[in-house]
Amino acid sequence: MDLNQTLENLRISYQAATLDVCDCLKEPTKQFDLWFENAVVSKCDEPNAFVLSTIHQNQPRARVVLLKGVHQGEFVFFTNYESDKGNEIEHNQNVSLTFLWLPLHRQVRIEGTIQKVDAATSDTYFQKRPRGSQIGAVASPQSQKVNNREDLEKIFETKEKEFSNGEVIPRPSHWGGYKISPNFFEFWQGRDNRMHDRICYEKKNGAWEIYRLAP
Repeated sequence: MDLNQTLENLRISYQAATLDVCDCLKEPTKQFDLWFENAVVSKCDEPNAFVLSTIHQNQPRARVVLLKGVHQGEFVFFTNYESDKGNEIEHNQNVSLTFLWLPLHRQVRIEGTIQKVDAATSDTYFQKRPRGSQIGAVASPQSQKVNNREDLEKIFETKEKEFSNGEVIPRPSHWGGYKISPNFFEFWQGRDNRMHDRICYEKKNGAWEIYRLAP
């Protein structure tokens, strides 16, 4: 199989829906809620998965993480603060989020600034996680080099024995939540002939301006 020929011949006709400025809700987070609910009802795989893009010394970096809440218009996820993304966020608070719901031919792109949530919010969510995930958060030296998988398993087993009596596992200080305050949204709806709908919300002087972009 010729990879380049395969890529060149990949074609999908997007005809699932349309989107116009007059169709959109005034608040972008409410528009996001609507589309997210559509994605859940349509049984999109991992509808809360998004690509988080950060900056490291002028070099963009990206990875997939899971959205765990939208509170007062802020998008929340949880991770290791000492990970690569944690260190990148520490030096540059400008980030972007990209959601892709292929069955609906939809994408949402969000830009904004990021900061840590309060400790109480992180504590509450940590205790809701499965116990194995809690131990993993305690054990994993995320983003650090390790010799092999066996070393990782040994670290996990050591921590598992440490908490084998069933006691409450305290949230490690290096693990917690972040919240993103958006200043830009783009709602992308795939259309036929690549004439896609792109409706944007941009925050200016505390208000949202809504406009269309050419595909």
